[in-house]
Parts: sequence; C-alpha cells; structure tokens
Amino acid sequence: MEVLQNEIVRLEPINHSHIEGIFKAAADSMIWEHMSVELLTKESVIQYVQDGIKKREAKTDYVFVIIEQSTGQVVGATTYMDISLQHKRLEIGSTWLTPSVWRTNINTNCKYLLLKYGFEHFGMQRIQIKTGHENIRSQKAIERIGAVKEGILRNHMVRKEGIIRHTVMYSIIVEEWNEVKERFEKVLLKL
Repeated sequence: MEVLQNEIVRLEPINHSHIEGIFKAAADSMIWEHMSVELLTKESVIQYVQDGIKKREAKTDYVFVIIEQSTGQVVGATTYMDISLQHKRLEIGSTWLTPSVWRTNINTNCKYLLLKYGFEHFGMQRIQIKTGHENIRSQKAIERIGAVKEGILRNHMVRKEGIIRHTVMYSIIVEEWNEVKERFEKVLLKL
C-alpha cells in the first residue's frame, strides 16, 4: 500500500517508526469513548502497531497513520477494513484523531484521500463507514461528506466496557462518487 497525501494530511502505512507518535497522539482518554480499543499505554500502542502490520501482510486490513503535513506530527489513524476484492467493497473505519485536530479539515481530507483511492485506484463499487448509535459527532461528520445512511444494525457489537452498541451504517457507491468528489473539492476540503 502506498502513501496517500495532499497538502493537509499524509496517510502512511503503519510501521514501528510510528510508535512514539501514536503514543503521544493517543494519550487523551476522550479519544477512546466510542472506540473498541484504548491506546493509553506504550504496550497497547506497540500491540496496535504489530497487529496493523500483521493485518497488512495478510491483506485483510490496511492501517494508515494520519500525519498533519504542517507539523509533521502523528494526529491519528484510520483503516481500510472488511475488504472484499471479489465483491469490490471495503470499509473505512477504526478512525481516531487526537482532540487538537477535532473539528478541523484533517478527517475530511483523510476521507477524501481514502475514498478517491478506493474508487479510482482499487475500483471499488461500495465503500462503507459505520459508527455507534451514541456517537452523534461521527454520524454528523459522515453525513456531511455525502454518505447515505442505510440503517441501524441492532445489538451489533459489544463495546470494550461490555455495553451493547447498535451500529449506524453508511455507504457511498461508485455511482455517487463523482458527485461526492465534486462536493469535497468545492466545499469540504476548504473548511
């Protein structure tokens, strides 16, 4: 997997050189409220990086570290997951960002790069994004980029603290990509 980048963000395939940057970026416990993992210890970060490398080698998931171009600092991570080349679909998920870049154009630029590469390079027909029913901030962000809400998967997951999570499912299909891309390029990337 190659590096994806524009003037705002650089998405690098995760590797051991990212451990310190991830550990620093992941230190705020607010990040992990709606996530299935917590990267609050050095050991958890090391395991996260090792797992990401193993998944990439197995070609099941591709974890990218998000680097803010203006600072060169790691500010989060995101993943291509649930990849089915046979059915030409994948999911963008497990995205987390350090709070200092919340409500900036970092995540929007990440999603643009991932969607563009997924549709235009991988030839995907469908890219899905899902989030927890309680994560209203993520739902609004997903809707803002033009993804279509498909429904709610009830009792879909058990969160790390044992609470049942309903999952809100969104997608963008290839027939919608040109319109979504145009919206990104006219409005969203400039925010």
